[in-house]
Amino acid sequence: MKQNTLILIGFITLKFVLQYFLISPAYDLQRDEYLHLDQANHLAWGFQSVPPFTSWVSYLILLLGNSFFWIKFFPALFGALTLYVVWKAIEALNGNTFALILGATCVLFSALLRLNILYQPNSFDVLCWTSIYFIGIKYFKTENTKWLFIGAIVFALGFLNKYNIVFLLIGLFPAVLFTQQRKIVLQPKLYLALLTVLLLILPNLLWQYNNNFPVIAHMKELSATKLVNVNRIDFLKAQLLFYIGSIFVIFSAFYALLFYKPFKLYRCFFWSILFTLVVFMYFKAKDYYAIGIYPIYISFGAVYLESILQDGWKKYVKPVLISIPLLLFIPFYKIGFPNKSPEYIVQHQEPYRKLGMLRWEDGKEHTLPQDFADMLGWKELAIKVDSVCAQLPNLNQTLILCDNYGQAGAINYYTKNKKVVAQSFDADYINWLRYDKKIVDVVLVKESNDEGKNRKTEIPLFDKVYLASQRINAFAREDTISIYVLRGAKVDINKRIKDEADRKQN
Repeated sequence: MKQNTLILIGFITLKFVLQYFLISPAYDLQRDEYLHLDQANHLAWGFQSVPPFTSWVSYLILLLGNSFFWIKFFPALFGALTLYVVWKAIEALNGNTFALILGATCVLFSALLRLNILYQPNSFDVLCWTSIYFIGIKYFKTENTKWLFIGAIVFALGFLNKYNIVFLLIGLFPAVLFTQQRKIVLQPKLYLALLTVLLLILPNLLWQYNNNFPVIAHMKELSATKLVNVNRIDFLKAQLLFYIGSIFVIFSAFYALLFYKPFKLYRCFFWSILFTLVVFMYFKAKDYYAIGIYPIYISFGAVYLESILQDGWKKYVKPVLISIPLLLFIPFYKIGFPNKSPEYIVQHQEPYRKLGMLRWEDGKEHTLPQDFADMLGWKELAIKVDSVCAQLPNLNQTLILCDNYGQAGAINYYTKNKKVVAQSFDADYINWLRYDKKIVDVVLVKESNDEGKNRKTEIPLFDKVYLASQRINAFAREDTISIYVLRGAKVDINKRIKDEADRKQN
């Protein structure tokens, strides 16, 4: 086996090992992970929150046992494949061992370690961005039209995973027109490749059409509630932090793409990143939406640095450059991952505050990073709901109704009681509401900021209404969750639920 192959296997092995050691046992899964896992039970060509690809992976995880190991395996796999694509891009650019090791080190010790600990569409999204850029390198180098069709398939998969990948084309297309690669628009097979993309994503587009384009409503909601708090300067600052140990490599790539003669074919990549970042900033996108842009530039930068460090004393700089990503990663390791207990973080908040990690989507500062707070209290909630349900006489006529998708997904994931499925009017759950059984009792799971704590709305509809339990966790995003029991329905609960779902959807 070749030396470089052994080195690559070593990097990929280390990648998998690290991903499993970056999360403290004090944390549960993250809120969004429960929703994505539950999509395996409701396979469709689209969802309100994401396109269908994640549900396919969730179904595979379900078949494998739905365990923590497999939930964390797939984002780690997508991260490892991203490293592999960067490795292949360096080879395609004629980089040798130093460039390969530098590039792999930069990718490994970056924000991708943080991104790849969560089972969300983001890890596969970054893989698709990197792969499409790599395919662009291969096409520009060989002009073999097979790469257009390979790119079409990868783009379609990326689109079916997360619509964010459309921004890649928005940035890349004008960049291509701006350089000698504009001749691609005269290539007839480009349009066959675009037709291939359309055919592959058509089922999802039809699903969006038949469901009144929920992606548009979702984007409007994001703009009104979350993206409104995005600061464009903070967006740019975050771009520097994502690959802090690789900044010198990425900036070397920018220089090389403009002035290094062997990279003249790929000059459009310089303009592409500028156009893409401008578009992201215009739409006030979240900072991590842009993480997928940078791995390919690590390939260019690593190869260029190798080319200028060949002779004399310069070759002694190589081990120093390789060590920089690791050394700068060490302080990030100490605060960038949920590997410290909530108690520890609360007592040592200043480093987290300096990096802006305590600022949530609501624009305010809190005691824990939002992602960390969203990984607490879920298993305890499910245990308490199970305990409450165990006291009810007829679970076949019981409904668990939650305030949000995090509660519903966590209960469905952790529950030992398989007779009742938690439901909600939130996110995709509103499309999964069931009306196939008579409802006599309701277990109502409510957030702490619920304004109807006296349950005036529900009391006239049931024989008995009472607070059965509470899940209290000062560190969780929802610090207090109340669990009410509504016994003996006096009205048709299914009709009430359907009317409320129709009201919310309209």
